[in-house]
Parts: sequence; structure tokens; C-alpha cells
Amino acid sequence: MWKIFRFMRKRDWGYAFLCLLLVAGQVWVDLTMPDYMSDITRLIVTPGSAMADIWIAGAKMLACALGSALLSVIVGYFAAKLASNFSYTIREKVFHQVTDFGAEEIKRFSTASLITRTTNDITQIQMLVAMGLQVMIKAPIMAVWAVLKIVGKNWQLSLVTAAAVVIIMTVILILMRLVLPKFRIVQQQIDDVNRVTRENLTGLRIVRAFNAEQYQEDKFETVNQNLMATQLYTSRHMAVLMPVISLVMSGLSLAIYWLGAALVNNIPVTSIAAIQERVEMFSEVVVFSSYAIYVVMSFMMLVMILMMLPRAQVSAARIEEVLAARPQVKEGKGAESTEKGSLAFRNVSFRYADASEDCLHDISFEARPGETVAFIGATGSGKSTLVALAARLYDATSGDILLDGKEIQDYTFDQLYGKIGYISQKAVLFSGTVEENLTFGDASHPISQEDWDAALDIAQAKDFVENLSGGSHANIAQGGTNLSGGQKQRLAIARAIARKPEILIFDDSFSALDYRTDAALRRRLATDLAGTTCLIVAQRIGTIKHADKIVVLDEGRAVGIGTHEELMQTCDVYREIALSQLSQTELEGA
Repeated sequence: MWKIFRFMRKRDWGYAFLCLLLVAGQVWVDLTMPDYMSDITRLIVTPGSAMADIWIAGAKMLACALGSALLSVIVGYFAAKLASNFSYTIREKVFHQVTDFGAEEIKRFSTASLITRTTNDITQIQMLVAMGLQVMIKAPIMAVWAVLKIVGKNWQLSLVTAAAVVIIMTVILILMRLVLPKFRIVQQQIDDVNRVTRENLTGLRIVRAFNAEQYQEDKFETVNQNLMATQLYTSRHMAVLMPVISLVMSGLSLAIYWLGAALVNNIPVTSIAAIQERVEMFSEVVVFSSYAIYVVMSFMMLVMILMMLPRAQVSAARIEEVLAARPQVKEGKGAESTEKGSLAFRNVSFRYADASEDCLHDISFEARPGETVAFIGATGSGKSTLVALAARLYDATSGDILLDGKEIQDYTFDQLYGKIGYISQKAVLFSGTVEENLTFGDASHPISQEDWDAALDIAQAKDFVENLSGGSHANIAQGGTNLSGGQKQRLAIARAIARKPEILIFDDSFSALDYRTDAALRRRLATDLAGTTCLIVAQRIGTIKHADKIVVLDEGRAVGIGTHEELMQTCDVYREIALSQLSQTELEGA
């Protein structure tokens, strides 16, 4: 757990040291009060004591109480400031780390788990730091200081106090052994609740369309019940602590006064010196009782932390797991090339991290500058995986991918994504305006209004954007939920075109477009972006039949490469796909 504190800033360590000094001062003030209580007790039972002396001792005791309260407020302020600063730093680190993750790391942790780790888990750490500086530091200092105050005063009373401490420690250790494994499960179950809730909200239309509300409610009820049962288990066990400690504290006070009364009575009243000795013993019992209660109170404060510590430990381990993860796709040192827009795959194979065999086998092809290379094949044949390698969302397991004649791994991310415009299968838009989505991210050159106006026109999105309320300043909801699927795809395509990349990668990005819009968009790509290399994944023969080169994939292997006419003659897989979509007459007239 303590590894995570390496991210604390120097200023925060200063706050922590200041809190330590203030807590030590508070403990000193608290443990000074019983001494004044002893003086007051002695003055009250001693004949001839002056009232002024009692008032002075009482005033000192009141000053200690006020000083303790003031120091407690100051410690609370700095503890809260440090905790909020620390959680801000950790949240920033986690967010930046997740931003650097590739598709493989996102798949490993899952989106629901990463959201929980960025929110709930960090909150657990923040609560522990805020409470820990006030309680976890104070408790051991107070316990040790109080023990030093009473050690050697009376062995009988010390033995009773030691027995009380042993009982409390035994109960704490037993409970920690029982509940600690459950705290690990709680955070995983919060992930499950988050996942089910997110799935339901994302697919709300589908849930209603299929009348599956009850199914989703039962699904949520299951994960919610599991979380509740685990939390009830831990809460019920931890609830035993406070009553046990209260019982031990009351029993300790009773035992000290009972034993103290016996010790006082054992001193015979035979002389003035004996009476004075009885007064001293009585005063010692009163002070001993106060210090013993402070010792038990220290353990009560530790219990408060121990109720939070196991869950915070689990949260810290989950956060550290994210921070320690090293993305598989690493940035290159930089490469310079005189070529523009060429891409070559040479004997490329790829296997997912959790797979037992390759999903792409020995793929080789070349896209020259300005060419359009299309990929077609059955579902699951590896088309999207192949273009994901071209966009370097993954690194090839074997073989070489050359971009502009250089290894793709050699480029920095700025260089690489300045050359590539990637449009994913699912069009992703961000909350904001149309303009903000079109100029999203960094480009190799500033994106001007003329750039994104032209991009909208090429992507066949200009007309519908102009009809939106506010035009290019119209608001886009999170995920683009206020637009149709075709509108989202056209804006996603325009966003990539506006960057003026050397290579455009369309990962089945025309699927939501009607045939007329599809054809118009492809014509504009061929005329306005004639010098741009295009990689197109598509299911429609009509979308790709005019491509310069078509790569046919079947079970991860390239079973045919050529033009539409060549493949109709030489590739059975391509011919079968083509005939399933278009008639022989339509194909011959194409």
C-alpha cells in the first residue's frame, strides 16, 4: 500500500510533518491535564489548602483543554488539505496512465473497473489520509506517552491496564483476519455494479425495445445483493469492536477504582504521615485512571482507522496495479522519411494476449501513395485487427509494418498520428460543439475553418450540420446520442479528413450510410483526396469494387489480393461474397 505514497509532492510531505508536530503538541497538552487533576485532588483533600491554588490549577487545566481543541482544528485543516491534494495527484496520475493505455490494457482492466479505480478507490485513499493524519498518528503517540506516564507507578494497576490492552488487541486481530478478505471482494463487486449499471444505461433503448426491463432489474439485483451481503458481513463483524472496547474501558475504570480503593484501605491511619500517604495513593489512583483511559482511547482511535485501512489497502493495490501497468505499445524515438503515404505489411502475424493462436497469419501487401486498398471477408476474419495494426493500436506479434519506408514502431506518437487519420467502426463523438469535435486533438498543422468546412463537404455532412440549430456551434451530446448513426459516422470521417493525413483508415466506417451517400462520399474521396492513401474495411462489394487493390481475408489469412475484376476470376471467397450481394448482371455491369 505504501508504494502509492511515492506520488506525494514535497509540499504535501511538509503538511504531513507539520501535522505530526501539531499532533505531538496536542497529545502533550492532553496528557498534561491529568497532572493538574492530581494537583486539584490533592489540594481538595489536604486541610488548609488555599482556594486560589485550586482555581489556578483549574485554569491551567482549562487552558490545556482549549489548546487541545485549537490544535485539533488546525490538524484537521491541514489533514484535509493534504488528503485532497494527494487524491488530486493520484487521480491525475491514473487518468494520464489510462490515457496512455492501448486497446490491450483497456481490455485487461475493463472500462467499469477503471472508472471505479479512478473514483471510489481514490476516495478510499483520501478518507484514510484525512483520518490517518488526525488519528493514526495521534493514537500510537498517545498510547506510548500514556504508558510511559504510568509505568513504574503501581504494578497492580499496570497489570490490570495491560490485561485490558491484550483483550482489545486479541479481538482486533481476530476481526481483521475475518474481514480483510471480504474487503478485497467489496471493490470487485463495486466494479460489477458499475458494469451492469453502465451496460443498462448505454443500451437503454434496446432494453425497452425488447421489453427486457425485468431481466435487467434481476441482473442488477443479483450484483447489488452480492455487494450488500458482503458489506453486511464486514459491517456486522466490525460493529463488534466498539461495544467490546466500551466494555473493556468501563471494566478497566471499575477495576482501577476497585483495586485503588483496596490499596488505599490497606494503608492504616495511624499518623499524619499515613494520612498523607493515603491522600497520595488516592491521587495516584485518580491520575492512573485517567492515563489508563487514554491508553484505551488510543486503541479506540486505532479501531476507527482499522475499519478503513483494509478497504483502503485493497483500493491502493488496485490503483498501484493500474499505475504499474506498462503499455505494450511503446512510443518510438522518432523517424524521418522522404516518402509520403506508403504502407507495407511484410509477413505480419498477430495474436491477442489472451489467445492460444494467431488471429492473423503471414499477411503481406503494399499500399502505395494515393492508392485505395480495401479489405473484405467474413465476420471474424481479422479485417479490423489488421487495420488496427496499421494504426498501431496493437503491435504485430511477428513480421514488419513499414510506414513511409520506416518501421512503424520507430515513429513517435505525434509523428505517427500526424500521418494517419483513423475512423473506427463505432463513431465516437465527444460532448461539446460540432466545431470542437472537428478540431479535436492535436494535428500536424493547425486546423482552420476552411479545413473543416472542406472536410464536412467531402464527408457529405455539410448540409445536415447547416440545418442544426447553431450550425457548427450546435451542441453534441455525450457519445453523439442526439445524432443518427449516419450523421455520427459522417462527422467522424470529417474529423479525420480535416487533419489532412497521409493515410486514411476507414474501419467499416460506411456501414451506417445509405448507398447514395456512400457513393457520393467515395467519389469525393477519389477526386478531392486523390493523393491520400486510403485503407478501407467494408462489407459491401459496392463500396470497395473500384479500389486499386482488394485484400480478401479468410480466417486470418490473405486468400486473395488484386482488383475486383482479377479477384472475380481467381478468388472463390471473394466471388462468393460478391454473388451474395449483387447479381451476375450487376457485377458484369460494374
